[in-house]
Amino acid sequence: MSREIVKIGGQEITTTSTAPATWREALATFVASQDVKESSRNLYARTLKLFFEWTEQEGKVLATLTQIDLLAYKDSLFARGLSSLSVGSYLTSLRKFFEWAEANKIYPNIAKGLKTPKRKQQFVKQHLTDEKSRELLDHFKEQSLRDYAIVNLALRCGLRTIEIVRANISDITLRGGKRILKVWGKGHDVADDFVVLTDKTYLPIKEYLATRPKAKANEPLFSSDSHRNTGERLTTRTISGLIKGGLKSIGLDSREYTAHSLRHTCATTILKHGGTLMDAQHVLRHTTPTTTQIYLESIKEELRIENAPESLLDAI
Repeated sequence: MSREIVKIGGQEITTTSTAPATWREALATFVASQDVKESSRNLYARTLKLFFEWTEQEGKVLATLTQIDLLAYKDSLFARGLSSLSVGSYLTSLRKFFEWAEANKIYPNIAKGLKTPKRKQQFVKQHLTDEKSRELLDHFKEQSLRDYAIVNLALRCGLRTIEIVRANISDITLRGGKRILKVWGKGHDVADDFVVLTDKTYLPIKEYLATRPKAKANEPLFSSDSHRNTGERLTTRTISGLIKGGLKSIGLDSREYTAHSLRHTCATTILKHGGTLMDAQHVLRHTTPTTTQIYLESIKEELRIENAPESLLDAI
């Protein structure tokens, strides 16, 4: 294996004869070498592909790239209308790629010091008032046993759509004399967390499962009833769609109301009815209370609207 010193990105670096000849080879080698989940590999591949395509469109050569080019790319992402969160994801992939490239003597790490854009710590998704929560449940109670059980579970336990999709019948079990649902959370490899199922949460699920008497324990807790996919696991898209449809039916038709609004509602309802920040953190399974703290801002906004001091001027 031969080595040579070349100038790349304004820096001298020793390369090997096995160094990738093109960005496509470099990308493929990088992705294959990452000890991460398949979903993370796919994310790296997708976001980095966009970067390298951008360099081609701009007439740039990989061997002469500098951090100035990366900053220009960052600006182009914002120009496309991407959120700070999305841009941050793209830049994370870039940083990891160039860290790997430098460690393997392929390219210098020109992404060192590239900052992730700050995002405002607030929710754009709105929570439901108690009245609207009851209205939503009443709507689904008239629609179908399955959909009612799904929405009721999401609202009372704050489950994400992916967590509802992943749940199996066998995940309902007893622990410490309480009925629980084991949860396979976002970013986890197994169902290593749980939520407590009160009677109001469990009974609609029990009633729904009674319509599937032959279902086995390892089958999805909620399954498709469409002709093409009967019995198959639902998708997050399906669950998001049915919740969005229900929200529209009760007059919550803006973009601020989505399936995630039910998780948001779960947290704010706990806090509004005397629960502590730790209570909400446990139910939502947040690693730190800092994340849960954000929900307090939503409650403040609701109180601000309900008790608007502007109304005092109506006395004039």
